[in-house]
Amino acid sequence: MKTVPFGTTTAPAVVAGMMRIDDKDDAHIRALYDTARAAGIDFFDHADIYGGRMHHCESRFAAALRLTAAERDEIVLQTKCGIVPDKGMFDFSYEHIVAQVEGSLRSLRTDRLDVLLLHRPDALVEPEEVARAFDELEASGKVRAFGVSNHTPRQIDLLRTAVRQPLVANQLQLSITHAPIIAQPIAMNMAAEDQSIVRDGGGIIEYCRINGITIQAWSPFQGGFFTGVFLGNPQYAELNAVIDRLAAAHGVTPIAIATAWIVRHPARMQVVLGTTTPERVTDAAAGADVELTREEWYELFRAAGHLLP
Repeated sequence: MKTVPFGTTTAPAVVAGMMRIDDKDDAHIRALYDTARAAGIDFFDHADIYGGRMHHCESRFAAALRLTAAERDEIVLQTKCGIVPDKGMFDFSYEHIVAQVEGSLRSLRTDRLDVLLLHRPDALVEPEEVARAFDELEASGKVRAFGVSNHTPRQIDLLRTAVRQPLVANQLQLSITHAPIIAQPIAMNMAAEDQSIVRDGGGIIEYCRINGITIQAWSPFQGGFFTGVFLGNPQYAELNAVIDRLAAAHGVTPIAIATAWIVRHPARMQVVLGTTTPERVTDAAAGADVELTREEWYELFRAAGHLLP
């Protein structure tokens, strides 16, 4: 498994996302976990809201796996907090962050989180409160590294006015077809083109590269915002024809090519899988070791419908 920089260490280029395990039995979750480990994935992504109620998927993961202390030391557990679905709001207050971490620790049956991300920006954020929570969680050993999700450059800069810990990751939606963070700069200054519109606060990929923040691409196979996958979808016939041809040329499956397109980017991103099908985990993970040429990467970009001026 290819690795990428992650804070002061490295991490696998593919992450196993646990968003959809809420209705899976213990045997299925264990098979999913074992398949990920066999593919070289030792990084597991959670969020407190996954599963329809607070900490449900975290609890299912821990209950199904019952990891020994030695097994726990072999993996990276990442979770997120900040969304409060039952109240229809986001909350980055000191009290909420600390309380949610305690809940995640109990649910995951662990004494520490390897990574904590702030989930979607809180418009009412007070950076000093976030800093106070992070300082306390780091000092107690309950959280080892911190990051954000779906944040713009200026939202990160605002946090950094008070937060002293490095923000090691920013989890952002990205796939071949949903790629405004890549496509917009390519069409910059073209006033007549919708693709030229800045939607991410401006240059989030470049910002993360400059500041050593690892981008984690979520929904890597979705056509848009939870609109369904593009792989095998007749709506993306031209793209799938290119993907199928490249898959055959590289001796992998189409999902591996979709993974490889993201991993090929020099930002050295991680791909966060959402599938609960073990075979798809294996096939997707294989894409981390496929080195697309520049020509192949741009052919996929164009086939997805993005403008190349």
